[in-house]
Amino acid sequence: MSDAEFLWDIRDETAATFTDVFGYEPSGMWSAPGTVNLIGDGADYNLGYALSSAIDRRAFIALGLREDGIARVASSFSGEVVEISLLELGPEQFAGWSAFPLVVAWALGQSVSLGTSGADLAAVPGFDIYIESDVPSGAAFSAFGAVESAVALALADVWQLGLDRHTLIRACQLADSVAIGSQSSGMTASASLLGQPDAAVFVDRRNLESTIVRLGILDAGLGVLLIDTDAQLPEDIEIDRRASCALGASRLGVGTLRDLSVDDLPRARDLLDDITFRRVRHVVTENQRVLDAVIALEAHDPASIGELLDASHRSLRDDFDLSTRELDLAVETAQVGGALGARAAGSGSALALVALEDVSRIQVAIDGAFAEHALGVPETYLVTPSQGALRER
Repeated sequence: MSDAEFLWDIRDETAATFTDVFGYEPSGMWSAPGTVNLIGDGADYNLGYALSSAIDRRAFIALGLREDGIARVASSFSGEVVEISLLELGPEQFAGWSAFPLVVAWALGQSVSLGTSGADLAAVPGFDIYIESDVPSGAAFSAFGAVESAVALALADVWQLGLDRHTLIRACQLADSVAIGSQSSGMTASASLLGQPDAAVFVDRRNLESTIVRLGILDAGLGVLLIDTDAQLPEDIEIDRRASCALGASRLGVGTLRDLSVDDLPRARDLLDDITFRRVRHVVTENQRVLDAVIALEAHDPASIGELLDASHRSLRDDFDLSTRELDLAVETAQVGGALGARAAGSGSALALVALEDVSRIQVAIDGAFAEHALGVPETYLVTPSQGALRER
């Protein structure tokens, strides 16, 4: 089955299951892709840069309108149908998987946060939504971020809100922050809503300004191999890194580490303790690596970003202490197997820039290396930069 046939199969299944669950045919269908952060870890809470891409795994939603102000959501990953009045939506109501679609409806009504007129939840129609997705569940793939983006686009359409995609990104950023209980960077929504085939989205976290950067990896015969090791990082690791970065910024007299450059690192070394300095050095050099990656891509040299991925992993491992035995093994095995570059890329996952002709060999090498070390064999996914959110029907 071709990729196009597979996607049509998911579309048809989503529409059919909507009808089975809710008893009528949907009025429309929308989809949004999962995403991967190619480079730029630590950018979110330091107002830095990131280069992210939509991938060819998508969340699909079928939607029908209701006249009673009720929202009902169902999905392929839960047997329950969650029902709530739009007027009762609020942060205290969101829990479990249903939080992600419902919180978007709430966020679209927060006109102050959006900086524009939002939805009047007392006046807009209710809705039924059914969700299907082939986005892997690992954190690096942003499966629920894809759901949020698809729902935001769908509700903006059917509620006739007239919101541009940058406003929808802000709505998803607010929704994600409420759903996960910590500040969201908006980078996932930027890539999911703005993504284009064989392109990445360069995001400036300070203001969420986004620029489309052509990757050119398809023409170069390259792909992105995602490796989900399922390794778990400590639950409090993000809190610790945020605190270290805030401490470093304070002692260096800047509002955020975004305001530093590599030229500031000698001064940082003199003023900071070793751990804080290493945290700062990672963020500062990672920001520079993102900028260097954009320059390389604009020069039509996608292969050269491989060495930036390698450097990013060394920095994540040695300075940010944000790797694991499994991630190091995945990265090292991919590199030895011929990957142009590889790095840790989110909780439990790694990514590698690979020649398409080397994919099978690298996958076999990873399977063998993990078996040799008595570790669970990771799932691997070859993904390509894909189209952002759109209306399907």
